[in-house]
Amino acid sequence: MEDEPFDRELLKGSIGLLILRLLSSRDMYGYEIILEASRRSDDVFRFKEGTLYPALHHLERQGYLRSYWQTGQNNRRRKYYGLTASGRRLAERRHREWLHFTRAINAVLAEES
Repeated sequence: MEDEPFDRELLKGSIGLLILRLLSSRDMYGYEIILEASRRSDDVFRFKEGTLYPALHHLERQGYLRSYWQTGQNNRRRKYYGLTASGRRLAERRHREWLHFTRAINAVLAEES
């Protein structure tokens, strides 16, 4: 991405939250997650496979995601990811934490001296 609007380091701690939030609406396969993150963020978030898949596998090992194979169009097998019950709870908790955190950050940034 040319002229990135933010330091990519800011994204590192947020990838799990973004994945959980995206999968809160429906199960998706990896490339679909990449496309949906890009669409919802107006192309600000363009995950690379080398970033997305390790994060998906990490969340799956922790029991927050489940995966399954499904054959779609053109007989392509795709691995879909969905939230487990504990993944849904985590997604909701992390979303609340993020809202609380960003309100506090915004309050500090908006404060004039």
